[in-house]
Amino acid sequence: MSDRELCQAAYREMYRAMIAKDIPALSAVLDDSFVLVHMTGMRQPKAAFLKAVANGTLQYASAAHDSMDVNVNGDTATLIGRSRVHAAVFGGAWHTWRLAQDLQLVRRKERWLITLAEAGTY
Repeated sequence: MSDRELCQAAYREMYRAMIAKDIPALSAVLDDSFVLVHMTGMRQPKAAFLKAVANGTLQYASAAHDSMDVNVNGDTATLIGRSRVHAAVFGGAWHTWRLAQDLQLVRRKERWLITLAEAGTY
């Protein structure tokens, strides 16, 4: 696979693992420096994000990917993903979000890992 395709695979794997609550797989696709910036501006480091997925604070049921635009520059990349995500977060009701994720990725030992995800809507 090309670097572009590997970055897209990392994005898909992130969502698959979130939906399945597959914490080992989710941890494996996120760099140790990972931070999620929620739509509210709240910054959630990797350990807190993994805990929130595991304990149901962040619940994901499905994700349908509309687009993934990737720009690779050596060992770094950006990916803007647009997905319709069915989720219930922070005790709220289930809702289908048109979620845009602006990701930064880094290549480490032939794997692309997500270092930053900034969430918004589209």
